[in-house]
Order: sequence, then structure tokens, then C-alpha cells
Amino acid sequence: MPAPADLYERVANAPAVPSGLPLVILLTGFTDAGSAVSGLIDHLHDIADPQPVVVFDNDALLDYRARRPIIIFEQDHLSEFRPARLELSLAHDALGQQFLLLSGFEPDFAWNAFTQAVLELAEEFEVSGVSWVHAIAMPVPHTRPISTTVSGNRKEIAANLSVWRPRTQVPSTAGHLLEYRFAERGDRVVGFVLLVPHYLAETENPEAVMAAADRIMGATGLVLTLDDLRDGRDEYLMKVNEQVSGNDELAQMVQTLETRYDSYMAGRDPDDPSTFGDDGITERDLPSADELAAELERYLATRPPGDDDKRRS
Repeated sequence: MPAPADLYERVANAPAVPSGLPLVILLTGFTDAGSAVSGLIDHLHDIADPQPVVVFDNDALLDYRARRPIIIFEQDHLSEFRPARLELSLAHDALGQQFLLLSGFEPDFAWNAFTQAVLELAEEFEVSGVSWVHAIAMPVPHTRPISTTVSGNRKEIAANLSVWRPRTQVPSTAGHLLEYRFAERGDRVVGFVLLVPHYLAETENPEAVMAAADRIMGATGLVLTLDDLRDGRDEYLMKVNEQVSGNDELAQMVQTLETRYDSYMAGRDPDDPSTFGDDGITERDLPSADELAAELERYLATRPPGDDDKRRS
């Protein structure tokens, strides 16, 4: 196993890191429903001016054949190579409050050494707490707020936000291992799992990004500017609602999911046949999530530019 310190390099002339900052972890990899994590990373790069302090070694951590880097071909030559990046950066929120941001690809290799490296860096910088977020697809409607499952040792946050508390086995991510080791060490740590509508999981969903930002703000006290995301969310939901209203199968599916969601939130059994109303329609009578997602993706991707303006005029 490689030594933890061999997995990264400190950036020359990096800004000094004050002690006691919160650490936010955003790793893309196994699952990112609605592009919640990747979208929040992009948003933070736009608004939080992250300055790299530590850069992790791709050659030690990444399977290039599973996630191939991008190379730019210009007519008759290769002009740029764009490898994935995993960095620990110093960033700031809208009020100037600083925080540490570990963001980028989820390592494919050396999870134990990588986790130990992050633990050691967190100890060196005396972080005040750790927050991370990822998103999974769930059979929930887009017409309801995105819900959350909470893990970690921040019991007050779990009590307020965690709506689904299963006991189950799930495929682990590097984020899970980090949370487990931080909690084992006694650090304050909280993980958020966003429950994103399954039929929109493969789209870029600004509402999922906003939900991710909201959970991080609640856990850390940071203030993140969300105006651009809010505008994108409104436009996105308008397109989705327009497509749903024009398709009976989609509309029926959303209605069924709404009924099940509302029943679950009210403490009723979502598998009770009476949950579905007098028509007896259940999800088994509806198109699959993959079929619906494909249809919505095609619609959102191929709608002509400016079509919204034409419909509003």
C-alpha cells in the first residue's frame, strides 16, 4: 500500500490555511443523481474562488481506462490534455468565511491510504467538522422538495432532516469510508444522501445542486450564492412540467409518486393499495423509469433554443 503522504503534493505558494475551518467533501464517481455533486463543484468553482493547497496524484489513484481523461483535437494536432483533478482547496463563501474543499474524482485505488491522507491533513489543519454529500435515484416526484437521508454523528441534523432511515447494505464509496473513519476518530462528521427523482437522475438537475448546497450550508453555517442556480432550476422545472402535462403516462406516473410520497411522509404504508386511489393504478402499470428518463432527456436536450421565449410571448 502506498504511504498516505505519497498520494499528494503540496502546491507551491498555496495560501496559508487557518486552523479550525470546516471541511466540505464533494467526490464524483459511483453515483451522482441529477449531477448534484458535479454541479455543486462547478458552482463553487464559480463563486467560492477555491485555491488549491494539495493536489492528489492521478497516476496513483485513478483508473484511466474506466474514466478516460479528455484530450483536445484541433484539426490536425492535439492541443490540450485535461486529466481529472482531485484537490484540497481553500475557498470562501459570500460573506468571506473560509472553508476547506476536497473536490474532484472519487479515487479508484488505494482507498485506505487516501482516507488516511485526508485524515492526516484534516488533523494538521484542525478542521472544525466534516460535511459531504452525494445523490441517489429514488422513486419520488419532482413536484415535492428533494428529501435527504442523513448519516454521521451530528444527531441534531439527522433528527431535523433525515426522512428515510433504512437498515440496508449499500455499495460503498470513498466518501462513506471517509465518514466512517472520521466518526471512528471522534470528529464531527455528517453525510447527506439526496433522494433525487429516478426519472430525472441522468439529467443535469439544478434543483439537486441547490439541495446539495442547502445541506452543506445548514451543516457548516456557510452562505453560498444560489441566484444562478435558482434561475436554472425554474427554467428546468418549467420544461419538465410542460413535458409531463403533455404526456398522459408521465402525468399518471408523477401522480402515483406524489400519492406514495405524501403517504410515506404522513406515516402511512406506501404499499397499501388504497394509497393509489380508486382507479387501482400502481407503478407496475406505468412505463419503466429508464423509458421515462430517456424520453425526458431527449426532450430537454433537443428542445430548440428560444422556444421558452416563443411560448411566453
